[in-house]
Amino acid sequence: MNSFDWTRKTVLVTGGASFIGSHLVDALIARGAWVRVIDDLSSGKYSNIAHQVEQSGHVEFQQADLRDTVAARFALRSVQVVFHLAADHGGRGYVQLHQAGPASNFFLDGLVFWEAVRAGVEQIVFASSGCVYPNYMQTNPAEEVFLRERDVRPPHDADNMYGWAKLMAELTLKAYHIEHGIGAASCRYFTVYGPRGVENHAVMAMIARAFIKQDPFEVWGDGSQIRNWTYVSDIVEGTILAAEKIHDGRAVNLGTMERIRVADAVDLVQEYTGHKVPLLFLPDKPVGPLNRVADNHAAKELLGWEPKIKFADGLKKTIAWYYRAHEPEQVKAKLEAMLTGR
Repeated sequence: MNSFDWTRKTVLVTGGASFIGSHLVDALIARGAWVRVIDDLSSGKYSNIAHQVEQSGHVEFQQADLRDTVAARFALRSVQVVFHLAADHGGRGYVQLHQAGPASNFFLDGLVFWEAVRAGVEQIVFASSGCVYPNYMQTNPAEEVFLRERDVRPPHDADNMYGWAKLMAELTLKAYHIEHGIGAASCRYFTVYGPRGVENHAVMAMIARAFIKQDPFEVWGDGSQIRNWTYVSDIVEGTILAAEKIHDGRAVNLGTMERIRVADAVDLVQEYTGHKVPLLFLPDKPVGPLNRVADNHAAKELLGWEPKIKFADGLKKTIAWYYRAHEPEQVKAKLEAMLTGR
């Protein structure tokens, strides 16, 4: 029997107006939870959760920066479960070109965790990342590699400042479980996409390029990079299951095991959108690890979770949403800035 009765839980979702966070809010409301959302709206959008705030009667929203002690303490009052998704983050361009912003995640995460302990929170679920995995394991796209949770061990070699902050947060949360008894889990997200996604991530940028009819169609790198794009509803389902079933501070991968080349993803985007034009490869642009794919066997064992949405199907859903929700001139005006920003 499921030990979590969400109708009896008051839940905090930090970063709850974001792409992933807003889908998580929807899923928690559907389960009957009472949800507090704290978001500074630096990258999240109130419109992502407006329908829940204004119609459900189960969502409280506050715009605040959780790097402020008073805001963090206020946010954590009288909550039982925390989903900590708030972060200074962006896509590959941002992660690789900006280090100071992601460095603020060290004290953001530490403050949220400490105030959660002080407030007597029962359970924290932390949104971690595939960026915690060693760079040296991800250099050869011709090698079939699936990253396992136990691969994160000394000597650590995380992906830029963003990856180091995620890694330190995981270790902090594990220590807080051991020494303070708080329930905890870390979910390592792998390359999430879907409706409400933004153009600073690869799949959304590909769709945007087709939408504005970019010609030639720009591709960062040589197209050989391997990823495992994971649909947002699968990520949300795994995150909620982690809250229900993992309490000992361990980390678990949430990602598909589909190995997809960037060039092949571009081909699918062009096929589904009907925008078939020559490609312009840009090898000097940030590309990140050349071979990043999750092993999700631990999630299957611990959570009973596995992805339901294949990339080809999720891509069609995402393209349909993007074309309904955007205007070409607005996308053209912001795309270049989004590729390296938030």
